[in-house]
Order: sequence, then structure tokens, then C-alpha cells
Amino acid sequence: MSRRLVSLTLDTLEDLPRSCRQCVYWELDPVSAERACAAGDPGLEKEAWVSQTLLEWGSCGKLAYVDGMPAGFVMYAPPAYVPRSMAFPTSPVSADAALLMTAHVVPAFAGGGLGRMLVQGVARDLTKRGIKAIEAFGDAKFGDDGDDPTRACLAPADFFLSVGFKTVRPHPRYPRLRLELRTALSWKSDVEYALEKLLGSMSPETLLRPVRPAPATRSTS
Repeated sequence: MSRRLVSLTLDTLEDLPRSCRQCVYWELDPVSAERACAAGDPGLEKEAWVSQTLLEWGSCGKLAYVDGMPAGFVMYAPPAYVPRSMAFPTSPVSADAALLMTAHVVPAFAGGGLGRMLVQGVARDLTKRGIKAIEAFGDAKFGDDGDDPTRACLAPADFFLSVGFKTVRPHPRYPRLRLELRTALSWKSDVEYALEKLLGSMSPETLLRPVRPAPATRSTS
């Protein structure tokens, strides 16, 4: 079984589940989202949002594939790009964080660690871009609303807790959770420190430098 992670683009956007491809819950404010749905083609609004975010900010999603089949995805962006983020009782998202809007794994592939792989992919991407944390609004009562389709746009709070997030703003329904990205940076530093401590004053770089041969000397007889 092969697994791979790719960035969301206008091409890979078509690999989202149909219900998510047509959903603008996060991308528009509540009034504009209702208007887009009433107009009959919210997918155009979704595509426009992804296009604008890619051009202005950069990568805003990851997709996981298992044996070439789309198996899950996450979407993320600065809170300024996510109008819905201001509609939660635990708003606003911290200024130093990107918002992980939604995370979804296709039921047939659930339980295989894809959710963690997706979040780790987001963490690597955002760390390279100098962002300090990821925040998310979790649903503490995920699945309790029956047929309410908008609830599928939120991920269970328990999922975020299971992949390392901590609650920073409690709420009985919509807690805000946070994952510090400095932990992703500190692993390399810890390893280098341990090596230096083990090897004394020699750094790993010193050990890997080629040793120059000693200059030849003439023998005297």
C-alpha cells in the first residue's frame, strides 16, 4: 500500500469529495455562503477562493492518496482569509497562527493514521513559512446533529487532541485548540545537541569534513 501527500491546487481540487468540493462553509461569511448556495453553484466560489489564496498566500491544503485513490484532505489559511472563523464563540484565532479549517478522511481509509499524516504535512509546510502555530475550532459533539450537513465541515475536537493539539479556549461545543510548531523545529536541535554532548567539542559538521593528509617531510639520513 503506497501513501503520498500532495498540495492542494486547482487541479487536485477536483479530487475532494463532491460534498466538500461544493462547500463554502469556511470560505465565505454565513450570509454570502447562503447566497452562493441559493445561486446554485457554490463550487465556483470555492474555486475562486482557492485560486486567490494560492496566489496571495500560497499552499492552503493537503491531499492524501492511498494507492492513487484520494483518501483524505485538510485545508488551512490565515484567519483573515476565512470569514467564517469570526462566527465562533471561541473566536478569534491568534494572530501568530494559521487556521486549520477542516480535516476529513474517507471512511474506507479511516483508522490508518492518515489524519496524523495530513496534520504533520501542514506543520512542515507552515514551519518553513515562519508560522508559529496551527489553531482549529473542534466540534466537541461531533455527530450529534444528525443530518445537519454543515457539521461535517468541522472535525471532532477529539481528533485534534489525539494529534497533539491543546485546548486554549474551552467551550462545551466549539473549543479552540492549538498546536505549537516550535516542537517540530526543536527535534532537530535536540538531536544536534545530543550529538555534540556525546562527541565532546566536535560538531557533526567537523566529523564529516574530509581529513587532509599531513604534508610530506624529507627524511634525513
